[in-house]
Amino acid sequence: MKFATKLMVLGAVLAGGIAFAEGANDPDVKARQELMGTFGGAMKALGDMAGGKVAYDAAAAEAAKKALVDGSAGIEAAFKNNATDPAGKAKPEVWTAWDDFVAKAGDLNTAAGALDVTSAESIGAGMGGIGGACKACHTAYKAS
Repeated sequence: MKFATKLMVLGAVLAGGIAFAEGANDPDVKARQELMGTFGGAMKALGDMAGGKVAYDAAAAEAAKKALVDGSAGIEAAFKNNATDPAGKAKPEVWTAWDDFVAKAGDLNTAAGALDVTSAESIGAGMGGIGGACKACHTAYKAS
């Protein structure tokens, strides 16, 4: 993959995380929001390939998958401190139902690790599992 394309994918993933966290002042909340934004950037990159909006790019797909796998492995640590911020959207249930929250984070990690990024079609087929894991956690633990 060309260096410029790699740089664009990395920039999109990182920009998603930074833009997502602009409103938070607490450093723990800001870090969590950046992590969630990174997931959003990775999902957009994969979704655009799966949907044909951009050409399939194996290295970009692998980089997005890696962002999901590595990031989801860090969810527990990112939420360990019960930090709050007016810009934060984590419900108190994250900490009162900690074991379930951690299990849901593990489900995301499993789904991300299982994602086959060898083609746009395989990405599309695996996106539902990742989206379902995201939704399960957000439904229970994210304030609207």
